[in-house]
Amino acid sequence: MQHRRIGPVEVGAIGLGAMPMSVAGRPEADRAVRTVHAALDAGVTLIDTADAYALGADDFGHNESLVAHALATYGGDTSGVLVATKGGHTRPGGDAWALDGSPAHLRAACEASLTRLGVDAIGLYQFHRPDPQVPYADSLGALRELADAGKIRMAGISNADPDQIRQAREILGDHLVSVQNQFSPAYRDSEPELRLCAELGLAFLPWSPLGGIGRAGGLGDRFAPFARIAEERGVSPQQVCLAWQLALAPVVVPIPGASRPETIRDSAAAADLVLDEREIAALSATN
Repeated sequence: MQHRRIGPVEVGAIGLGAMPMSVAGRPEADRAVRTVHAALDAGVTLIDTADAYALGADDFGHNESLVAHALATYGGDTSGVLVATKGGHTRPGGDAWALDGSPAHLRAACEASLTRLGVDAIGLYQFHRPDPQVPYADSLGALRELADAGKIRMAGISNADPDQIRQAREILGDHLVSVQNQFSPAYRDSEPELRLCAELGLAFLPWSPLGGIGRAGGLGDRFAPFARIAEERGVSPQQVCLAWQLALAPVVVPIPGASRPETIRDSAAAADLVLDEREIAALSATN
């Protein structure tokens, strides 16, 4: 698998989004662990999780604990795996999601994540989503404190706009290494953020990168070029989608979600699929 950089760390060009293994519709624990192991076998060295990836408040932290367990039971070398987690979302009850970007919450959330992951420092800690009730600078300041204290090795932000990215760069300095935003063939609103990350040398981590290209269903006319190129190449449309995103900028590291070993194996193979200029142009023109 080709590699890319997140700050000073080299990772496989395709990561694993672990969220589907802990939210509604999640698989049995055995299959989830096998999915993580399959990702590692395929060369994936970035696993993205969050404390809020769970069924609800009583299940809070499920995904972090799952990832930690899967790594501990892998049986191979996991020293090169970067676990990226997030704080700032809460689960007040049932299926509800809420926000708490206060420094006190982020400090407490980080401590809890350290415990669940079983590490002395979190490889990449990301502020999950801006909280309109808390000044963005205050939330970022908490991440800076965590980095300065050695609780986190690198900092990232998620669901941020260009102004917030620039503000984070000012407050976090070199601690800031990544931006995680939604981006896919069906959702391209984060193209300005992708371009800014390329300009600043920040990793851009598309979440839900396969949005609009379901594993089970076919593609609509809007995504016909992905299906056509996939047929010509003898690969899945999902691989074409991820390879296209990798071709957009060297800072892009997609994190497709998976809950089955076979789906992450297929996604991981996209790291070695090199599209030509004609194909990239055709896919980029799809809107």
